[in-house]
Amino acid sequence: MNEPRPPSWKWTVCSLLLLATMLNYMDRQTLAQVATTICAEYSLTNEQYGNLEMGFGLAFAAGALFFGFLVDRVSARWLYPFVLIGWSLAGIATAYAVEIGSWVLTWLPAPDAADLSLNVAHYESRAAYSGFLTCRVVLGFFEAGHWPCALVTTQTILNRQDRSFGNSILQSGAAIGAIITPWIVLAFLRDVPGSWRWPFVTIGCLGALWVIPWLTMVRGNDLVRTQQAEAAVSAHPSDAPPVSVWRPFAALVIGVLMINITWQYFRAWLPKFLQEQHGYSLTEVGVFTSAYYISADVGCISVGVIVKWLAGRGWRVHSARMTTFAVCTLLTMLSVLVAVLPSGPLLLGLLLVIGAGALGLFPNYYSFTQELSKTHQGKITGMLGAVAWVGSALLQPLAGRSIDETKSYATGIVVAGLAPLIAVLALWLLWEKPAANSQPSG
Repeated sequence: MNEPRPPSWKWTVCSLLLLATMLNYMDRQTLAQVATTICAEYSLTNEQYGNLEMGFGLAFAAGALFFGFLVDRVSARWLYPFVLIGWSLAGIATAYAVEIGSWVLTWLPAPDAADLSLNVAHYESRAAYSGFLTCRVVLGFFEAGHWPCALVTTQTILNRQDRSFGNSILQSGAAIGAIITPWIVLAFLRDVPGSWRWPFVTIGCLGALWVIPWLTMVRGNDLVRTQQAEAAVSAHPSDAPPVSVWRPFAALVIGVLMINITWQYFRAWLPKFLQEQHGYSLTEVGVFTSAYYISADVGCISVGVIVKWLAGRGWRVHSARMTTFAVCTLLTMLSVLVAVLPSGPLLLGLLLVIGAGALGLFPNYYSFTQELSKTHQGKITGMLGAVAWVGSALLQPLAGRSIDETKSYATGIVVAGLAPLIAVLALWLLWEKPAANSQPSG
């Protein structure tokens, strides 16, 4: 019989989830860091780059549904390594996007004779676009499996008061990965065509190593879920999860769409915004991007710490979450100023604050989703993830087209910064008010 786990074990597992999120974002963010280089080398427009992000997002939505339903049937202990190796291989394949695109084009209808000269002249550009799109679709599909597996894990091993903090640790890996990625890119990127390939290969190869500690530290019965009531629900007697599901679920549908628009816009477009609209160099953008995600990480961890501290002081868990969620929203709304500011310290300082608010929204969102069901967390995560990624993915090419036409990022930045305000209103209006002695649906 397996020995009981020591109290520190659950936080060690959360740290391992942090590493998985870090790898997830390193594979995802590499393209954003080299986007200007790749677009110039292969004559891709901002709208085409937006299409790459749309392809990634739609595939992520499909993967969220697929893996969300699957993780409620297959143990996350085995599913997690599968999806991580899958997205790591897709990241490595991105280094060979042009070759993959050339192969993809052989399966497409041959060009008309009248267009032959044009297609020949732009063959490499078409091959690159097709290859990057293919790789991003595969990457998005497998990366989506990370979140159902991770949230099932934190829901199973943590109680309500600890989940926001545990989810902060989990989500902070996104910022750490985004901090590290620019330095890996800068270490390899040179003024030589094709030098952008090596960061994809290096980061992709790192992913397979994660599987070893995961399978070593997590046993099969560690992630068994039941419908039994949780101990120590809250220090406040009238605080409990909602009894019904559909009104809170509707609030989360709106909420996740809004906060994902914010995070994904800045993730995808911030490096290009700083380079193309404000004239910062690739090195300067790399350094600032790391600072941006350090600030995002501070915001993310602070939210979890504050919620845990407030709950320990007698606050309702839900009230502590809503308060910190609203404060993070106020921070993202500073984007209204960023849209009109010139280059300089104030612009960069406000972007750091926005980053803290944007990532700080997610730990509480994840904790809200974990209130709805003990045994169907994967399905809930998958459905909400699909909604979030379809919405943000469809907006990416529109953002690119707007930038191409207006030569400005202002509209997208304002929309992205204000979107979480709608999430706050949805949660306030639709979330069921806490009631004593209530338990969530099974």
